[in-house]
Amino acid sequence: MDNLIPGNLLTTAMAVMPHTDVDRALEMALSLDVPFWPQLPNFSYYEDMYVQAAEHFPGIILDVDKRTLRFSMDKFTDELEATLLQFDDPTMFDISETYSAVYHRFLSLDLADRPAIRGQLEGPISFGFNILDQDERPILFDDTVRPFMLDFMARRLNVQLSRLKQLNDNAFMFVDEPGLQFLFSAMAGYSDQKAKGDLDQFFAQVERPRGIHLCGNPDWDFLLNLDLDVLSLDVYTNAEIFSSYAASIRKFLDRDGVIVWGIVPTGFEAFEKEETLSMIQRLENVWKILWSKGIDREQMIARSMLSPATCCLVNPDKEHTVERAFSSVKKISNRLREKYGS
Repeated sequence: MDNLIPGNLLTTAMAVMPHTDVDRALEMALSLDVPFWPQLPNFSYYEDMYVQAAEHFPGIILDVDKRTLRFSMDKFTDELEATLLQFDDPTMFDISETYSAVYHRFLSLDLADRPAIRGQLEGPISFGFNILDQDERPILFDDTVRPFMLDFMARRLNVQLSRLKQLNDNAFMFVDEPGLQFLFSAMAGYSDQKAKGDLDQFFAQVERPRGIHLCGNPDWDFLLNLDLDVLSLDVYTNAEIFSSYAASIRKFLDRDGVIVWGIVPTGFEAFEKEETLSMIQRLENVWKILWSKGIDREQMIARSMLSPATCCLVNPDKEHTVERAFSSVKKISNRLREKYGS
């Protein structure tokens, strides 16, 4: 891989935040080394990650008042030709101000001096799993809709990345894919072999740097062997499992992949049980296992970033715990950079 994503224990975070104050959310995003534009579904349903990905997608039925997002095959058929005629128009694939006031505020900032900046879009697997048609069936299972969806989402990612690179040469994208953890369930109805082929096709169309963020527990061999530049995960929850995949992690790092270690919980109860030192120890325990299995320490530190473990929209103290988690990530980063000389 040849990418410009920084490592060296710099900080970033997931985009979905509980805030209803756009200024405050942006302030928090900008407090990290690698800022991003926040997604604020509590501020507006248009700011929901699935809704944002669905803008201009043919067949979509959006009800903002009822906060529902559905799909109609008849509507898809009616709208498909007109959509295809606009495929060379970048505005078809960008996020409008209606669908994200926050995104457009972010685009107005001067971010050239940051080591990198980041954008994100809901990935095709998760989008296809969560959007149901008129028969309550995920559109991912439809052999007509799915190829179009892969192409459409790839174009959306590329347009956003192009806009972000105008602000910072080292911009990169997260493809948010929480649905990947369900691929290997017998209930999924969509095989991992089919998913691998579809994701290979998808990422072949997505410009670099690009990667995946998810909070769940997928098949890590599957994920680490995709053609990605960055992988962001919840290592706070999945530490023991992830550390058992040393061979695939080593290959990923050897391709200059960057791992974003989500180590700070954002849920109120879990966060209250932890201190800075306990979270550092939890992370270093994983690292020490990987180092003992032959992964080079300096290489891994150089290709690592730090973040909160997950998004969290509901806490008894609203956004306060999430903001404390952001602060904790910065403290952990500073201590580990001092220790490992990054």
